[in-house]
Parts: sequence; C-alpha cells; structure tokens
Amino acid sequence: MRYSEVPEPQLPFAPKSYICRRAAGELELDGRIEKPFWATAAWTEDFVDIEGHLRPHPAKRTRVKMLWDDDYFYIAAEMEEDEIWATLQERDTVIFHDNDFEIFIDPDGDTHLYYELEVNALNTVWDLLLPKPYRDGGPPVNGWDIQGLRSAVFIDGELNHPQADNRRWSVEVALPWKALKECAPEGRMPKVGEYWRVNFSRVEWQVEVKDGQYVKLINPDTGNPYPEANWVWSPQGVINMHYPEMWGFIVFTEADASESINFTLPRDEIIKWELRRLYYRQRHHYASHGHFADDLTRLKVEPSGEEFYPALEAAGRIFLISSPSADGRHKWYIREDGQLWKEPI
Repeated sequence: MRYSEVPEPQLPFAPKSYICRRAAGELELDGRIEKPFWATAAWTEDFVDIEGHLRPHPAKRTRVKMLWDDDYFYIAAEMEEDEIWATLQERDTVIFHDNDFEIFIDPDGDTHLYYELEVNALNTVWDLLLPKPYRDGGPPVNGWDIQGLRSAVFIDGELNHPQADNRRWSVEVALPWKALKECAPEGRMPKVGEYWRVNFSRVEWQVEVKDGQYVKLINPDTGNPYPEANWVWSPQGVINMHYPEMWGFIVFTEADASESINFTLPRDEIIKWELRRLYYRQRHHYASHGHFADDLTRLKVEPSGEEFYPALEAAGRIFLISSPSADGRHKWYIREDGQLWKEPI
C-alpha cells in the first residue's frame, strides 16, 4: 500500500470533555428534550466550526445532552433552524447530502474500529462501522447496523415548508450497549469512571426557495452546490470528522447532578498525542520521499515540553514508534496505518 499524506490539525490538542451521568428513569422517545428524563443532563458547549477558531462561529446554535444506563447510551441534540428540510427516506443512504446530525464513537480510543450514525429531519438513519479512518485505507462497512437502535425527531415548525414559522429541530437517540460493545475494550460497556472518545457534527447546506421548495444554492462559478458547513462539538482543526484523536472525552459516572466532577486529561493521552504527531510527520515524509524516515530527527517535530521518550523502527513502507506509558509499566505503539495500542513492558 502506498500511504498518502495526512494533514495535521491546525489546533492545539484540547478536546472537549463531558461528564455523562446515569439516567434516572425510562426514556419515552419522541424527539423532545424538555422533559424530566433529560433534566439532570447538562448541555454541552455550543457547537463551533469544524476548524475551530480558524473559522467564524456558526450562525445557528447546536448543543447536545447525554445520559447512560445499563442498556443504552442516550444522546439528545437541539438545533436552531429556520430552514427545516429533508429528502432522503431510505436507510443507509448518504444522509449528509441533507442537513443532518451525526454521532461518532471510538470506544477504545485507538482511532480504528469506530462507529458513525447520521440522522436527518425525517429520522432517516445511516449507521456504519469504520475499520479504519479513510486516510488509513478504510473502507466503511455500510452493511453494519446498530441492532436495537432507537431514534426520534421533533420539529418545532414544519418540515419542507419554507413559509412556516420554523424555530428548531431536535433528535433523541438510544444506542444499545449490546451493539456498541462490539468494538469496546474487553467487549463490554464502559465501567464507572471510564471514558470513550465521542464527537458530534451538524451538516448545514445553503439553500434557497424555488417553487415553494428548499433547493441547494448553486455556485455559478462551479455549477455545483456551495460546500456544506460542518459544525461540531469538539473542533477537529481540519475539515475531516475522521480524525478520532481529536474527538471529545465522555466520562461515565453514577454521581448525581449535585456532585461536581472535573475531567483531567490523563498523562497517557498526552503521550498518545505526541505519538500521533510523529505519525503525521511520517506520513508526510512518505508522501515526499516514497519511504518512511528511519531517524526521528528527520521528522522535525518541535518538542512540546512534556516528558516523552519515543523510539523508532522503520523499514521502507512500515514503521513502529513507541514510548513508555505514564506508569512506566507499559509501552504505547503507533504504526503506519495509524493504529495505536498499549502493551506491557
């Protein structure tokens, strides 16, 4: 395989975090968020552009709530919108060709074997499994379904009616652990205190009204629709959601809403990020020279100031970079296809 260059995120490594509390009752799924089930769940920060501060703040507000119990991981999203439309009605079509809401979940944080779910205002879903990010060779498994998935949409306005008093649409999703644990550590749901890597995206197209219907606005210079906007919870620093290393941290807790819990980024996550920076540079080196560097000094990565002691093995089209873990009893490894893992020393 010939490896392509992988653009580096143009942001500091500072993923968002969220304390996901245990649900207190049973969810009556109807797409509405203003009900007792969600009262104890905090809102995330408002979504920003996928490139973060490099682009203007979104004109329409998006935010999310999360809860969990023994059966499901619950997610609710609220999206301000004065142009509520959707066209796609068949499951597993490419839903982001409509405005949509998207969920990305990497249970073990290795950037491989992760889930994606997209839903539009018709509650049409596209769920898929990614063995690897597209940059590392993909492809997605479109035939994979989240067995037992439950979802609902509420529209504050009227769907596909430009003259309506449209205000927002919201989504509720219940993701069963029996499906999500397939790619999770030890094949199980998360334990209290553990965290998974998660992110959310909202795709927003520019539209105009013709003959009483919403249609995508065409760029006269290209003859194609203007590119869609991508608004996200944890910014990626690059126009690509398939950088799981930039996703947020979801911490699962049984503490009630009265207990304040703060998330501190574990030192191992910094070590993993430093290995990822070397991976980016190795891919750049390969794209430029046709082989991977066999000396770390050739990669020209500026030290971050953290204690980090990488070692490199490379030969032509393969490489392996390692570093001691924070506890000193393990080593972290990353290879040419971006796979990242830990082993005992």
